[in-house]
Amino acid sequence: MKKFFVECCVESLDQAIKAEKKGADQIELCKNLKDDGLTPDIDLVSNTLNKVSVPIKIMVRPRKGNFIYSESEIIQIKNQIMNLKVLGVEEIVFGALNQNNNVDFEQIKRVADWSYPMKITFHKAIDYSSNFFDDIKSLIKIDRVKSILTSGKSSSAKIGASTIKKAVKNYQSSINVIAAGKITNKNLDSIHKLINGRYYHGKNILGKLS
Repeated sequence: MKKFFVECCVESLDQAIKAEKKGADQIELCKNLKDDGLTPDIDLVSNTLNKVSVPIKIMVRPRKGNFIYSESEIIQIKNQIMNLKVLGVEEIVFGALNQNNNVDFEQIKRVADWSYPMKITFHKAIDYSSNFFDDIKSLIKIDRVKSILTSGKSSSAKIGASTIKKAVKNYQSSINVIAAGKITNKNLDSIHKLINGRYYHGKNILGKLS
């Protein structure tokens, strides 16, 4: 067994193909990584699914900025999910917060219903939560939510390593805790020693792809 699982974040077909060749275990496909990732165009999703063999997650995020969504934005999210379902997407990445900056469980449950049978990774939006660990415990109770993406409430996985390590220790048996935040091919091993996790994520986690 590999000592850890590498998820590479990409925003083009070329990057996805390169990530697979470099040994990515899984790919997260987005657009506009400069804005921390938005829902990719449907043609890009289709082409990537056809050209890449490793599992692919698709970001569902209609705009940059915060994760507090209006009802009209939630309908847009629903439509994006339905389009992805038609293509056979097996997992999405999504996060929503309420006005108190805690996880918006009402919206997550709606998304879980719409996206069934797709799996869900809860976005790094969880790092904004003031109830970080309690929200993880509550996410575990939502059957379709299989993973969370986190920098340990910090600007990088290295800085948030102690929080991520605690989440791994307490919850990894129930949900995949994916460490993220400025993880590269050069610091992955050292961050793994700090966290001792199973899952790691980054756009440069296998080196530069473009």
